[in-house]
Amino acid sequence: MRDEGDAAGRTHFTCLPDPDHPGWHRWRLNDPTLYNEAILGGARVRAEGPGSVRVRIIPQESHRNNAGNIHGGIILGLMDMSLFATLHFAHGVRAESASTVDLSSQFISPGDPGKPLDAVVDVLRETRRLAFLRGLVVQDDVIVGSFSGTVRKPTVQ
Repeated sequence: MRDEGDAAGRTHFTCLPDPDHPGWHRWRLNDPTLYNEAILGGARVRAEGPGSVRVRIIPQESHRNNAGNIHGGIILGLMDMSLFATLHFAHGVRAESASTVDLSSQFISPGDPGKPLDAVVDVLRETRRLAFLRGLVVQDDVIVGSFSGTVRKPTVQ
């Protein structure tokens, strides 16, 4: 995977093999003060099949809600971020200038902060301007949430 940059060549994020986790790539914003890194703690991605990608975050202590489960905002953040990671990893779409058009989500089970949280995302259809995706947020065999989203792709690829 290549580094992702803007028209001036500035690099915004990288998606490179993770030497500590064979088969996974590190999806990393290069500015650690931005949301993906500062709040979610970064992510790893790997292909699950044609047009399907698994995006993983490791819950942190600050990701808990008052009940001791993973906060819904963290789950929603993973859902949204996974749309872009999937498009980039599976289809080479430049994620830094794409935008979320809509995101529909359902919370199904509480998230366990002691286990990795994965979004398994499928690209349903891609047009010149839009991509339609759906996914499940899972921990082992437990479905934590489901979602679907539409992403407006950048005008320049």
